[in-house]
Amino acid sequence: MAVRQTFSAIYSVLKDAIGHFARDDGFAMASHVALSGLLAIFPLLIFIASLAAFFGMTGAADTVSDLVFDAWPETVAAPVVREIHNVLTVRRGDLLTFGAIAAFWFASNGVEALRTALNRAYRQQEHRSIVFLRLQSLGLVLLGAAILLAYTFLVVLAPLALEALQAYVPKVEAFLLSINVARYSLAGSLLIIGLFVTHWLLPAGHRSFRDLWPGVLATLVMWIVAGSAFGTYLASFANYVSTYGGLAGIMTALIFLYICALVFILGGELNAAISRQRRLRARLKARGGPSAMPEAAGE
Repeated sequence: MAVRQTFSAIYSVLKDAIGHFARDDGFAMASHVALSGLLAIFPLLIFIASLAAFFGMTGAADTVSDLVFDAWPETVAAPVVREIHNVLTVRRGDLLTFGAIAAFWFASNGVEALRTALNRAYRQQEHRSIVFLRLQSLGLVLLGAAILLAYTFLVVLAPLALEALQAYVPKVEAFLLSINVARYSLAGSLLIIGLFVTHWLLPAGHRSFRDLWPGVLATLVMWIVAGSAFGTYLASFANYVSTYGGLAGIMTALIFLYICALVFILGGELNAAISRQRRLRARLKARGGPSAMPEAAGE
């Protein structure tokens, strides 16, 4: 009986999440997020290049772009990385140039696209000040740039520092494995932290860790599966060059971002569906009814 109720609850949550995803124009919102994300990538990395140059970290932006796209299928990432490296060959030594500030602003548009998608997923009406929302988006872009620079240090520059330290403290070699495990664990956790912060801060309303972790976990799992499947499809079956010609690289990246956006929005819809199920069960329990319902509330 308990197993049956569990499967019934899972079915109700999934049906609710997918149903609301369709009614919330999830496919159209995924297109919006994907295009906004692609348009934000170049400005973000230009801003990181300026920020890195300001702190004397020459070439860090190139390394950041390589690290960011390591998680993408190679067929998708290669043309985008190539174009980004071409853009970043123009060095920007002054953080406060008009180009860097404009890039900073346009990168925040990608954050606003995520906010719109999550507000729909969580079925929230936005009542906060437009000025506050834009300042929050700009702050998150700045935070993201700082995190990516830290990611670069942890994954690329830290080994060089450790080698130099060995020359003065030979015993540090015994701790290298532990240091490397900690370094890569911290670097890998940045994505998880970013997802939690995005779901917590961007949409209106208030959510706890308990409300967020199912969707974040589902997003990570679906990203891994979808990325692997899309990479296999590109390597074995797809021939976008014959369809899109010179735009094949950009179109491939856009389709990949569209898939990632679908998964991201579904994660928000899953969290919202679970929250609705919890509220429904709490109301039924308060009334002395059954602890679970076969159908989700149509809120």
